Amino acid sequence: MGRHKKGSKRDGLVRTKVAMLKRALLIIIFLLLPLTGMASSIILLNINDAITPPIASYIVENIDYAIESGASAVIIQLDTPGGLDTAMRKIIKKVMNSNIPVIVYVGPKGARAASAGAIITIAADVAAMAPGTNIGAAHPVSIGTSGEKSGENKTMVEKVTNDAVAYVRSIARMRGRNEKWAEDAIRKSISTPAEEALKKGVVDLIANNLTDLLTKLDGKKVKKNSTTFVLRTKDANIVKKPMGFRYRLLSKISNPNVAYILMMIGLAGLYFELASPGAILPGVIGGISLILAFFAFNTLPVNYAGIALILLAIVLFIAEIKVPSFGLLTVGGVISFILGSILLFRTPELYAKVSLGVILPIAILFSAFFVICIYLVIKVHKRPAVTGMEGLVGEIAEVYKWDPNGGGQVFCHGEYWHAKGPETLKPGDIVKVKDVKNLKLLVIPVEDSKG
Repeated sequence: MGRHKKGSKRDGLVRTKVAMLKRALLIIIFLLLPLTGMASSIILLNINDAITPPIASYIVENIDYAIESGASAVIIQLDTPGGLDTAMRKIIKKVMNSNIPVIVYVGPKGARAASAGAIITIAADVAAMAPGTNIGAAHPVSIGTSGEKSGENKTMVEKVTNDAVAYVRSIARMRGRNEKWAEDAIRKSISTPAEEALKKGVVDLIANNLTDLLTKLDGKKVKKNSTTFVLRTKDANIVKKPMGFRYRLLSKISNPNVAYILMMIGLAGLYFELASPGAILPGVIGGISLILAFFAFNTLPVNYAGIALILLAIVLFIAEIKVPSFGLLTVGGVISFILGSILLFRTPELYAKVSLGVILPIAILFSAFFVICIYLVIKVHKRPAVTGMEGLVGEIAEVYKWDPNGGGQVFCHGEYWHAKGPETLKPGDIVKVKDVKNLKLLVIPVEDSKG
């Protein structure tokens, strides 16, 4: 019995020691995991649009997803003409504070990382480009260009530029990239091809495609805060995370051409609803379109002078109906409409401008619509009245009762009316209504009266 008890105790101690060793081994593996890069997947995001709030939310959301799902890294394949400063800073803040490496790859061949895209690339843990791509032209333009010669606007431009320079230099310094180039990209709007960007230390490597990128990233060390990651990308599982319907919809709405069309539809819908109360459908469509347009305006550098000119154009079109201006108000409305459309977005960046190919057809269509409406209204106003008492003038009536003093009743339009006329009239005579005064018809005989 004594030996059995001693053996049991010995076995229990052995099992305890084995369990402790297993735990210690798991802890060591866990601690070494960032150094060995043993995570099983890499999240791939494809950005092929301007940097707007919906794009920023999409990137931030998927970096969080990558961290929660245990992915080893995030690759952002970037092709952008630029974007809003607020959206860019939101992305950069997430990239620089994420717990896993974020690689920005300017690709495929022929892509670009301009303006906000250039600064996002500089902020990446690993910056890569495909051959035939370019990076740069990051001068801030969202404050507009009109009136820049005035002292106040010139000072504002300098403030925004200096702030952007300080921001990008601090990012470049932290990432060990070329600070001078980063500053010139802001101040001088320089743009650099991929091979030159690599030589100048703007990016870390050039890769022909994603497969080549994964091969070149394999084994690369990335230090984030106090943790060093060793990327194992050669045989990694690439998980593509395309934009969902919600972000695609919001991104399309943020397109200035779409926002402009939505505003036009909204204004037309409200005009129809106000012109014909109770139609309901035009008002509903107009209201929804205007709300979506206002959302887009919130994400774009809108010039409210442009909106004011478009609203003035509609007021002028409506005023043409009431005021005999011989078409001058209509001409003014067309000019105001086109100028407002051109000035609607206050930036020289092409991605945030309404295309002339959209402005001209819509301006012509809306102007023609209002001109036709004005013509029809004026035509109706000139048409003789056909309803009410005024509509009785010129109608044929039959004498029902008649007094010798030149008064009596006539039957007209299915009703009996008091009437005045010649004393010679008698019941059954056919008469014509000459005028209406104080609910009495002034009648005269016609040649084919009954005998």
